[in-house]
Parts: sequence; C-alpha cells; structure tokens
Amino acid sequence: MSETLKLPADFLYGFATGKISSLWPSSRLDTQRNVAAYQIEGSPSAVNRTPSIWDIFCQSEGATKDGKSGDVATDSLNRYKEDIALLKSYGAKAYRFSLSWSRIIDFSGAQASHVPGTFDPVNEKGVKFYRQFIDELLRAGITPCITLYHWDLPQALHDRYGGWLNKKVVDDFVHYAKICFNAFGDVVKHWITLNEPWCSSGLGYGYGTHAPGRSTKSCGGNTAVEPWIVGHHLILAHSYAVQYFRNHIAPSQGGTIGITLDSGGYQPYDDKPENIRAAQRAYDCRLGWFADPIYKGHYPAALKEILGDRLPQFTEQETSVVKGSSDFFGLNTYTTNLVEEGGTDELNGNVKTSFVRPDGTQLGTQAHVPWLQTCKPVSVRRSSASDWMTMMLIDPEGFRALLNYIWKTYNTPIYVTENGFAAKSDVVLSIPEVIHDVDRVDYYHGYTEALLQAIHTDGVPVKSYFAWSLLDNFEWADGYTTRFGVTYVDYDTQKRYPKDSAWFLKQWFDDHIDKA
Repeated sequence: MSETLKLPADFLYGFATGKISSLWPSSRLDTQRNVAAYQIEGSPSAVNRTPSIWDIFCQSEGATKDGKSGDVATDSLNRYKEDIALLKSYGAKAYRFSLSWSRIIDFSGAQASHVPGTFDPVNEKGVKFYRQFIDELLRAGITPCITLYHWDLPQALHDRYGGWLNKKVVDDFVHYAKICFNAFGDVVKHWITLNEPWCSSGLGYGYGTHAPGRSTKSCGGNTAVEPWIVGHHLILAHSYAVQYFRNHIAPSQGGTIGITLDSGGYQPYDDKPENIRAAQRAYDCRLGWFADPIYKGHYPAALKEILGDRLPQFTEQETSVVKGSSDFFGLNTYTTNLVEEGGTDELNGNVKTSFVRPDGTQLGTQAHVPWLQTCKPVSVRRSSASDWMTMMLIDPEGFRALLNYIWKTYNTPIYVTENGFAAKSDVVLSIPEVIHDVDRVDYYHGYTEALLQAIHTDGVPVKSYFAWSLLDNFEWADGYTTRFGVTYVDYDTQKRYPKDSAWFLKQWFDDHIDKA
C-alpha cells in the first residue's frame, strides 16, 4: 500500500467566511465565495457601526435576487461563539474572516478627512468586539487570519469624495489598517489587505451589479474609465498599508501580509494559436491586472494594449512601493473555463469563455450558479451518501494547472484563501436530506487531491487551504438564494446543521497534515 502524502505541520487548513462574488459578467452575474463581515455579522448598527456601501446598495430595488440585505445574515455578531465551536469540531487550524471598516472607525461625527492630516476617530467598541472574537479563536486553538477589506467601503467616504474613485481613499485605508495592526498585531500574524479587488473594481464600477452599483448604465458611472481608476487606487491602498506594516509592525511583532486575488483556471478551447493566445490574455487581464503590478512592478502588456491611455500609471515612487508588496500570493479559485478568441468585454480580456468542449461535452458537474462547474467523478464507489472515502476522482481540470501557472509566473508561495462549491441540492432538498451534499464532497475530494499533487509532484509551495464557506450566508447580489456553506443555516431559526462536506474535510486534513 502506498504511503499517504503529507502536508507540513504548519499548513493552514480552515474555513473562510464573508463573501461571494460574481466571477463573470453579463449572463454569469451571479455570486461566489470568503466570508466578509457583511455576509455573516448582521446587527448593522451594533457597537456604533455606521453604514457601508452595501447597506445603501441593498436598499435599491433589484440590487439582490431576493430583495434582502445583510441586516441579519447569519447573526454571527451575536452567535460567534457558536460558530467558533463549529470550527473546532471540524478540526480547523485557522479561520479567515474580515473586519468591518465601518465598525472599526467612527464615521458618525464631523468629516475629519476634510481637514488635512486628520482622520475619523477609532470606534473603541468595535475594536473591543473584534478583540473578544480573536481571543475566543485563540482559546479554541484556531489561528486568526484577518482580511481588512472585503468590499464594504464606509458609505461616509463614498459620500465625501467618491470613495475608491478618489485617491484620498488611499490615506483613509492606511489609517484604518494602522488601527487594526496596532490593535490586533500582537496576536494576529496573518494579514490580507484586500479581498478580490477585481470584484470591487469590475462588479462595483464596471457592471454595476455590486455596491456602489456604478456603470455606464447606472448611477452616472463610466464603465470605460472608472473600473481602472478604482483598481489603481486599490493597488496603492494595499501597497501603502503593507509598507506601514513592514516598517512599523513586523519588526517588533512579526507576521506576514499580502493580498488575495481571484481567478479561475483558463484553458484554450482547442490547440489553435489564437485560442492559446486568448487563454493567456484572459490570465493577463483578470489575474495580471493586479498581480503584475504587485509582483512585477507594472501592468501587463495585454491590458495596456486594450486600454491605451485609459489605464492609469504609477509614478516611479509609487512603483517602488507597489512592487513586491505581498509576502505571498493569496488565491481565491472555484472553477476552470475554456477560452476562445473573441468577445468585446474589456473586463473579461475580450475573450469568450465556456464549459463546453469542442466535442459538445461539459467540463463537469454544474453548480447551482451558472459560472461554476466541477469535475465529473469516475469509478465512484459509495456504499452510503456519506461514504466519501471510497471515491476515486480525476483532478478538477485546471486547478493544479492554475497553481503551477501562478508559481511559475510570480515565483511566490501560494495561500489558497477560498475554494468551494454551491451544490444544487442545497436549495431543493429538505434539511434532513440537504446535509448529504454529495456534489460538494466530490468537489472537495478532487480539489484537495489536486492540491496534494501540485505540492508533491510539481513542487508548488502552497501554504494554506481555506474552504468556502464555513456557513451558508448572504451571498451579495444573490442574497440568500445561493449556498456555499459546509454548514446549512436555517435563516428562520439561525440553527446550524453540519453537512457531510464538513466531515469529509475534517477527515481529509486529519489524514494528510503531518502531526510532527
């Protein structure tokens, strides 16, 4: 019998909570993946929190599929001890979560940022709440991994000067980051500045399907210009926050800091040269938009060619701060797409994507959301709905290749910060049945095995795996109509029901993480 391949003892395995975004435009504007504060906390005004752009956006008719908001979500601000107990029961070593900027900084008073060199004050009640939460995680033996920004810009900053459209936001973000670093840096050693800046830029200011809902067709936006300005400012905000951390926090308290970017795997539709080039352009314009400046110091040539002078430029001084401003490559990934030349969507690299092979077959099993498929199982042997350990699956197409692509292109250790599946069964079965989430178990089995092969066979340095998500939650534009959790949440009672996928992951990582 062959020896079981192992992950190192310090490998970070756990769950993420807080967001789900839309991977794709137009016909694929549904939502996907990590838990942002707005997705789970609820209690929008508790401990002096003021509104974010998502609070306001959700008040607009048609903003979410079910017309609902994150006002209650999974009520985790009040139930966090219950959620931490779930994490512990699932064997999680780490938990990735986000903070609410509007709960850390007090925006209820005068507009402080109108006075040069001054900022809005700290909300001490908010800081105290998060400190209690972090301490509870530590008591449970779970490593806290904090994301500073998961799309919920304080509405006050949007109202004052246009939020991410104005370079002033960089200073406000760094101010917020400093407060968090100094308040929690003695015990928190894993930091992420931004979660999926492509979604903040493209969905919020290009398609207008996420807060603040700006596009050429809505809110007086300009899809041709605004996403690129917002993306530029997001990169600068991340970079200057990292500069502060490295200069003032890490020397005395240690820790690691980086950014999380989202990307599917991109495979050419066939071996035609134009489709091979299109797949590379898809990577350049989706992943490279943010990764190339941060890891290489400049925007990708493909993006420059498409946008011309609409693409903002970094000054020499800014480039020196931006380049190398991430200790690791944070990756949120869910699926693989086949790519063909064609298309007119700049935010999508002017390519066409699908799940249909040239022979007409599908890449894999269709999820509840149209932008996500997983591999089809082969030689499946299952004696019961929960007997996942007898399965034999092929690797999910593209995940292992994506890990190899990132390592070879950016030469930086990878932290998989989100990966998950929205099973159709979650929204059609009764609670006694829904916990047997076979498709999600299949998905995780394939992806974890591909992860293992990427590490051991290919030599890719992957340091973490966070399943999305711990709980079913508010999935942004999808509202509560899509479920990614390994825990089913009855939103009427807020009762949590562990699914088979939670126990599969617990067993898999227990078997594969070295106990030394």
